[in-house]
Amino acid sequence: MRLFVFGMGYSSRAFVERTREQWSWIGGTTRSPEKADALRADGIEPFLFDGTERSDALAEALASATHVLVSIAPGEHGDPVLAQYRVDLSALVSKWIGYLSTVGVYGDHDGAWVDEETPVKPVSERSVRRVAAENAWLAFSGETGIPVGIFRLSGIYGPGRNAFVNLDKGTARRLVKPGQVFNRIHVDDIAGALEAAIAAPATRLYNVTDDEPAPPQDVVEFAARLMGVPCPPETDFATADLSPMARSFYGENKRVSNARVKQELGYSFRHPTYREALTALLESGWR
Repeated sequence: MRLFVFGMGYSSRAFVERTREQWSWIGGTTRSPEKADALRADGIEPFLFDGTERSDALAEALASATHVLVSIAPGEHGDPVLAQYRVDLSALVSKWIGYLSTVGVYGDHDGAWVDEETPVKPVSERSVRRVAAENAWLAFSGETGIPVGIFRLSGIYGPGRNAFVNLDKGTARRLVKPGQVFNRIHVDDIAGALEAAIAAPATRLYNVTDDEPAPPQDVVEFAARLMGVPCPPETDFATADLSPMARSFYGENKRVSNARVKQELGYSFRHPTYREALTALLESGWR
């Protein structure tokens, strides 16, 4: 089997490392020549792609892929992969395409539970674009018969990206907005859910998220306690100095169910809550 990844970033690299032995060849895109060299050194054939130009070399490599993972955000003109490589993808004898999206497509539900059957109502422009991209990929699947899994991810963390890092840098904050909760997902569980999905290819929506939506300040407090460092003081969200983007995240409050991934894919989360995840990260080295 041959894997092609559009967007060799944090989550997709975790998937590659988890499943590396399944593939006879792995190719992937990056925007940076320096990162391309690093991919090549890691046994991944690199291709430069900034989302705006089609490459014949990339198209030629893509033609032999049996599985494709898309981890590139849509732009104002839609999904860049479909924009540049739709015809090439349509010709694939592909067993599976995976598209990494976001739970942001659900918008705000005032803390209520949502699942894959909940109608989307995106608030931010980035989430509006994600809905359009999801719909474009689902339509592509309907036209070609190629299974396309849409994976809606919650807040991603893992080695190098976690509350310990923020505490160590002195950037951790305990913002308090009464009633506010977020779901999270450890990068290892993203990789695990994707691996389960390629074993049962289907055109389907999946929430890839943990079991316990929790207030963000609780996560910081738990991490500080594990590290044995002082916990940052609480900061009132209403008066906090935040960027417009950071503040926009707090405008969406919901609890996201992961029941479909468990029931249909048979996946058991390695890190069902932030407690197990942070404890494991501390034991294994969190940087």
